[in-house]
Amino acid sequence: MSNLLDLVIAGGPTMIPMMGFSVATLACGFERAWFWYRLLSQEQRIVHDVLEAAKDNLEEARAIAQHATDSPIGRFLVAPLQLRHPSPETFHLAMEAAADKEFIQMRKGDKLLETVIAVAPLLGLLGTVTGLIATFSNLNIGGGGSAESASKAAAGIGEALITTAAGMIIAILALLIFRILVSFQANQMDYFSEVGSELELIYRQNWYEPEWEGVGSRE
Repeated sequence: MSNLLDLVIAGGPTMIPMMGFSVATLACGFERAWFWYRLLSQEQRIVHDVLEAAKDNLEEARAIAQHATDSPIGRFLVAPLQLRHPSPETFHLAMEAAADKEFIQMRKGDKLLETVIAVAPLLGLLGTVTGLIATFSNLNIGGGGSAESASKAAAGIGEALITTAAGMIIAILALLIFRILVSFQANQMDYFSEVGSELELIYRQNWYEPEWEGVGSRE
């Protein structure tokens, strides 16, 4: 811990915002990890129960989805099921609107990570440049500097490069977390589309089309 503190102090003022970026990146990573763990560990069961119930009883399917509204997939499925005798177009639009809202929540934290990826390396370079300026301004070039002054200059250059390394490490960490989240989001969009299509097909076959066929036969 003391070594880390020494590195932060040696890096200069630009290390302060970079440490803030590192804390924000880790906090975002942990929060998103918990979000995706809860989502992925529950959605298979919720989807299975809702789709199976929808084949025989829409009210039961609606109740199951309503009970799971603490999960994105539950809120997605309950949106069309809570409508009263919707047309297939209205049913589809309700699912699309619910999916858009959930995808916005799934992208939470992306802007922060993108900012860290872009700004952290620049802050590192800024810290290095200002550190080198301070180091070279203290050199006595024309006065026949001793070996001691040369070693101090080398140490100063080494300390100046700390900020570049720190900025790159923070940016790499943020980039890894960001790419993992983007992968999860893409997979979830495909899954929502698949589940929504299956629910819409069940509604058309079991609940909407038979009703219209009955009306046509009476005419």
